[in-house]
Amino acid sequence: MPELPEVETIRRDLQGEVVGKKIKSVEVRNGRTVRRHPSAKHFRARLEGRTVKSVGRAGKYLLFGLDNGETLVVHLGMSGQLQRAKSLKEPKAPHTQVVVTFTQGGQLRFVDPRTFGELFVSATTEGGAHVPELAHLGFDPLEDVMSWDRFWVLLASRKMRLKSLLMDQEFVAGIGNIYADEILFAAGLRYDRMSDALSAQEVRRLYRAMVETLADAVKHRGSSLADEQYRDLFGEIGDYQGQHQVYDREGKACRRCRATVVRVKSGGRSTYLCEHCQV
Repeated sequence: MPELPEVETIRRDLQGEVVGKKIKSVEVRNGRTVRRHPSAKHFRARLEGRTVKSVGRAGKYLLFGLDNGETLVVHLGMSGQLQRAKSLKEPKAPHTQVVVTFTQGGQLRFVDPRTFGELFVSATTEGGAHVPELAHLGFDPLEDVMSWDRFWVLLASRKMRLKSLLMDQEFVAGIGNIYADEILFAAGLRYDRMSDALSAQEVRRLYRAMVETLADAVKHRGSSLADEQYRDLFGEIGDYQGQHQVYDREGKACRRCRATVVRVKSGGRSTYLCEHCQV
């Protein structure tokens, strides 16, 4: 599933490609993709004729601010991609679920083989600043800067294992399996440490690792794994997988201490770590 760095990469690309453009027509090829709406017709009516004024992000969700104050929300799910087509003649990829055509030319296409992703239009509040459907999301680790002691208070109040907490979208929005493992390695902490049992130094390391790992992944335009399902707006793969320290590196030497990276099962998921570096 695309995580915060991949979604932020796409958001930055979209800013230069769709902001200021008017939506001429919307084609819905699979009603499941717009399942929050009563019908595909209802979804189309909320978008056609509207102009995209901004592109934001909340965790793993993309937010297209519209000229009437509403917001088109896009969640890529497990396998979703947004593809920019400059010409209507460009062949559509298999599993193209929604096609947005602009009056100025070109299209934005939502491709989703597994159909876990979705698009919906939200009647936002406070001038589009808040999407009610996303009110459950926790803080954004790149946008919501806080002091490490405030972070310490948040950690201590939850009393959860660190990896589970980092992946809890109601605590911090946007982190999934890949970056939870990478953040914990950078912080030198095991996945099963309890959030209310960290020292001040460990809290500082965790907060710094979270911010720096995610920012570095954005700089490298995200991670594309062996299946290359994640691609950016222009169909290119990310570059950060080459920087992974532990994720998907089972049996390989730790790049820090040369011990062997191991994989364990935790909460039904694979967790990668160096048992020498992470305590």
